[in-house]
Amino acid sequence: MNSEERGNLPAVVEMNRVPAYYPAQPQSEEEPEEAKIPLSQYLWILKRYRWRIAGFVAASVAATLIISARLTPIYESTATVDIDRQMPPGVVGEDAARSAVNDADQFLATQIKLVESDSVLRPVDQRFHLRQEERQTAALSPRGEEAPVMLKRLSVLRPPNTYLMLIGYQSPDPQLAADAANAIAQSYVEHIFEIRIRSSASLARFMEKELEELKVKMEQSSQALAGFERDLNVINPEEKTNILAARLLQLNTEYTNAQGDRLRQEAAYQSVSDGSMEAAQAADQGEGLRKLMEHSQEAREHFVEVKAHYGANHPEYRKAQAQANEVEAALEATRQEVAERVGIAYRQSQRREEMVRGAVADAKAEFDRVNARSFEYQALKREAEADKNLYQELIRKIKEAGINAGFQNSSVRIADPARPALKPVFPNTTLNALLALLFSALVAVGSAVICDLLDKTVRDPEQVARTLHTEVIGSLPLMKNRRSGALGSFKEGVSGLAERELSGFGESVRTLRNSILLGSFDRQYRSLLVTSAMPGEGKTTTAAHLAAAHAEQGKRTLLIDGDLRRPSIHRNFNLPSVVGFSNALLGEIPWREAVLAVEGLPELHILPAGPPSRRASDLIGRGLTEVLEEASAEYDLIVLDAPPLLGFAEPLHMAAAVDGVVVVARAGQTSRKAVASVLATLNRLRAKVVGVVLNEVHKELSESYYYYGYYRSYYGPNTHKVASS
Repeated sequence: MNSEERGNLPAVVEMNRVPAYYPAQPQSEEEPEEAKIPLSQYLWILKRYRWRIAGFVAASVAATLIISARLTPIYESTATVDIDRQMPPGVVGEDAARSAVNDADQFLATQIKLVESDSVLRPVDQRFHLRQEERQTAALSPRGEEAPVMLKRLSVLRPPNTYLMLIGYQSPDPQLAADAANAIAQSYVEHIFEIRIRSSASLARFMEKELEELKVKMEQSSQALAGFERDLNVINPEEKTNILAARLLQLNTEYTNAQGDRLRQEAAYQSVSDGSMEAAQAADQGEGLRKLMEHSQEAREHFVEVKAHYGANHPEYRKAQAQANEVEAALEATRQEVAERVGIAYRQSQRREEMVRGAVADAKAEFDRVNARSFEYQALKREAEADKNLYQELIRKIKEAGINAGFQNSSVRIADPARPALKPVFPNTTLNALLALLFSALVAVGSAVICDLLDKTVRDPEQVARTLHTEVIGSLPLMKNRRSGALGSFKEGVSGLAERELSGFGESVRTLRNSILLGSFDRQYRSLLVTSAMPGEGKTTTAAHLAAAHAEQGKRTLLIDGDLRRPSIHRNFNLPSVVGFSNALLGEIPWREAVLAVEGLPELHILPAGPPSRRASDLIGRGLTEVLEEASAEYDLIVLDAPPLLGFAEPLHMAAAVDGVVVVARAGQTSRKAVASVLATLNRLRAKVVGVVLNEVHKELSESYYYYGYYRSYYGPNTHKVASS
C-alpha cells in the first residue's frame, strides 16, 4: 500500500466524526500476501530502530577508533626501479643491435617475480633480519634445507602503462623500512647482472667445448677436399667442367652443321645421279656447266640459222654442225665431271659428320664423368666451407660474449631510492572509522529490516488488512499506568471521569465505539462479544471501556463478565462478585438480581461472573441465549467479555449467540497466525466478525500511530483548567 492509498483511509484523529475504520485491501491472486511491502515501511523501520542503529554504529566506530589507536603504527617506504626496454643488452654483436620487444606486461610480471625470489631477498634478510622482524620461523624441508625467504611486508607493484616497479616494505621502524626497500632494489639490480654474467660464462664454456669438436671436423673436411682435388688432378673441378661444357656445346654446333651439310650434299648427289642436266647445273660445281649450256645454246642457234641457209653438204653447214657436236660432247663430259665432284663432296660430308659425332660422344662422356665427380666435390667443398664459417662464427661469439658479460648496462636502474616515511600507512584511522561507519550501518539496517521481516506479530492496520483480510476497527494506545489510566478512576466520580475523558486512551475508546456503532448501517448491534486469541491481550479492559464509553452517551449498557474461569470485570470496577452470571446459568437466581450499578455511570450495569463453576461453563450455550433475549429488551447494548477463543469451548457458544464479535489483539505481541486461527474459527461458526482491535499500540510499532503523539500536546495544561472549571 502506498502513501496515497494510506492517506485515503479514515484517520483516527478525527475523534467523534470519523470512525477508525480500515478497509481490507484487495489482494492479487498472482502475488503472495507478504510480497507487497511499501517503501515507506522500510523508512519507518529505520525510524523505529533509529536509536538502536545509531547506538550500534556509534559503538562500532568508537571501538574501531580505540582499536586503531592501540595498534602499532606501520610505516612504508618505496623504492622506484626504472626498466629501460629500449637499451640493448650488449655493446657488440647482435645484442647491441637488438630492438625492444612489445612484451611489457609479460616482461614486468617476470621482473616482479624475480624481485620476490629467494636469490634477491635472502641477502637482504641476512643483513637486516627481516623475518625476525616479521616474527617468521625458518621452515625446513624434509631434507633439512631451509625454505625460500618470503617477506609478508614486501609489496612489488607496477603502475599501469609504465616501465616502473615500486618496491615497498613496511615496518614499525621508518628507517628500517627505507633501508630494506633500497636493499631489495639494489639486490634485484645486482641479481640481474649476476644472471647475465652466469649466462654468458655458461654460454662461453659451452661454445669452447663445441669449438674443439668443430675444429677437428673442419680439419677433416678440408683434408677430404684436398684429397679429392688430387684424385681429379685439378685444382678446381668446376672450371674444368665449365671448359668441357663449352667444348661440348661447340661440338654439338659443329655436329649440327655437319649434319646439315651432309643432307645438302646428299640431296645434290641424288639429283645429279639421276642424270638431269638441271640438277647438275644447280650443283655447287655447275657454274662451268651453265656456261657450256649457254655456249651449246648459242651453237645450236647458229647451226639452226646455218641450216636454214645452207644445205647439208655446205661447208658452213658441216662446220656449224661440228661445232654443235663438239659443244654437246664437252657439255656431257662436264656434266659427268660435276656429278663425280658432287659425289666426292657428299662422301666427304658423311665422313666429317661421323667424325664430329664421335667427337661429341667423347666430349659428352668426359663431361659426364667430370660432372659426376663435381657433385661430390661440391658437397665436400660446402661441408668444408660450412665448418670453417661455423668455426669462425663461434670464435666471434665467444669474444662477443666475453665483452658483453663484462658490460653492466643501465637498462635496470634505481630511479628513486626509498626514504623514511613521515606518516604511518597502518592503521589508517580515518579510513577504518569510515569503513566501520559504513559496514556497521549496513549491518544495523540489515538487522533491523530482517528483524522486522521476521516479526510475525500484528502491528498496524495496514498489515492486518493485507495479511488477514479483515478490518481494524480501532487502536488503543499503550498507557504507562494501565491500572490508573484505564479503570481506576471510575469510582472517583465525575471529576475522575472528566480526567479520563481528556486522556488519549479515552479518546481512542470513543473512536472505537463510533467505529462499531456508526459503521453498521445494515444492522444495529445489540450484543457484542469481546474476545482474544490468547490471555493477556487486554480484552477485559477493552470490553469495560467500550461499555463505559457507550453508557456515557446516555445509552443503557449491560457489561457481562463471561470469563467464568478468570473473572476480572468486578475487580476493574472495584465491585463485589459474590453472585453473578454463573449463578444465573445454574438457575440459582435470576440474572437481574446479580446486576450491579457503577458509581458515576448510572447507565452502565455490570453482571459479574460470580463464583467459578465448571458446570456453569457447560450450560453457557442455552443460558446465555436466554439472558441476551431478556436483556435486549431493557438495554441498548450488551457487551460480553469472553475467555480467549483458542483452547476454550464456551467462547464458541458465545460467538454464535451475539450479534457481533470483536477480536482484541496486542500490538507487537500477538502473532498473526493466532489471530488468523481465531478469525477462521469464527468464520466456520458463521459468526459476525465486527473487526480487530489493536491494543497497546505506540508510535514505535508502526508509522500509522504517529498521531498518538498529538494527544498530549493537544490536551495541554490550559485544556485541563478549562475542563476542571
